[in-house]
Amino acid sequence: MMSDFNLKIPVLKVEQPIGTFFVAGIRARDLVEISYSDVRRLAEDQRDLEKYLGIQRPVSKRRINEIKKYIEGDDSTFPTAVVLAVDEKCVVLEKVTDEFYYLSLSAYYPEEGIDEDPIPKGKIAKVIDGQHRIAAFMDENDNWTFDDWARIFDINVSIFVGADVAEQANIFATVNLAQTKVNRSLVYDLTELAKTDSPFKTCHNVAVVLDGEPTSPFFERIKRLGTATPGRKREPLTQAAFVESLVRFISADPVVDRNMLIEGKRPRRADHAELLNRPFRNLFLDGKDLDIAEIVYNYFEAVKSKWPNSWERLDVTGNLLPKSNSFKALMKYLKEDVYLTAVGDDIGRIPSKEEFLPFFDGIELKDEDFTARNFVPGSGGQAMFLKLLRGQVKLEDIVEE
Repeated sequence: MMSDFNLKIPVLKVEQPIGTFFVAGIRARDLVEISYSDVRRLAEDQRDLEKYLGIQRPVSKRRINEIKKYIEGDDSTFPTAVVLAVDEKCVVLEKVTDEFYYLSLSAYYPEEGIDEDPIPKGKIAKVIDGQHRIAAFMDENDNWTFDDWARIFDINVSIFVGADVAEQANIFATVNLAQTKVNRSLVYDLTELAKTDSPFKTCHNVAVVLDGEPTSPFFERIKRLGTATPGRKREPLTQAAFVESLVRFISADPVVDRNMLIEGKRPRRADHAELLNRPFRNLFLDGKDLDIAEIVYNYFEAVKSKWPNSWERLDVTGNLLPKSNSFKALMKYLKEDVYLTAVGDDIGRIPSKEEFLPFFDGIELKDEDFTARNFVPGSGGQAMFLKLLRGQVKLEDIVEE
């Protein structure tokens, strides 16, 4: 027995080796209302597919909040499909042509005496992939977040009708495990095409300038697209590491800043207290990307002067200094210990290489000390290097460990 609720949508039939499914666009609010309740309570429940596959993947509230902010932007889009599985009891298909159908989705309540579980409106569609996108349209109480939102947001979906849990698991594995994710460095490189300024675009611009300038300490060292650049032998630093380290000097929330600028609004200038945490904030707002580049240039010229052999030895396995982990530690040292001390109250000024050099005078590390033995790969080595920069530990303490 069908319920009074009925969502009728035009769909296209798709035939692939896995079988038949239907593609369509569904209003975001409608999709929220028919999605499984375990998708709505992402943080508490584990989904059937993950139990079936033995996957223990926690759902990220941080990721949901990031998408919420993204949705509010004037150029937000979800071009890739949310994948749904729907029980055939909830579906009526009306054929128009061999490829074009009308698909009606309804709740299902069995007739009296029939031993079947009901399928209420809120459990019509099981989400195989795209749960974070759907959750971003709801608040913590499962309520629609954008009732007053003037724009219409349709979400394209791929609907599998009658797929059992094994088939759903196969689809889940294909979408989440077999497909290659876009490299973050490539994503940041594509910000160059954006017409509007943003914190990420500024950081990308700085990376491009320093990577392309022959006198720069980073000349042809930054892996722009996440993979090796043709014609280069060694690129020890990824653009993702560069951008994600530098953006902390500029913005507490780069997505919010980007959305404001797209809407033609101007983020407020930082006061002195904010500049203590985001010292390049006003340089960004004033469009002084080259000033930011010059500060980073001069700082790493000082690093290069302190450890010239290690900086240039790109072909030595285990040499920490030229790599992303070392860069992250050095940038944190610049932000929290060096820059503000160097400039005093004149935040935004460009210190010279000579002004940065004293911050490395007391550090006992020598070129030959940048080894995998002293600095293990990953965040552990990065944290230890930062402690050494700050004088919190000594090299002999690391070696003894």
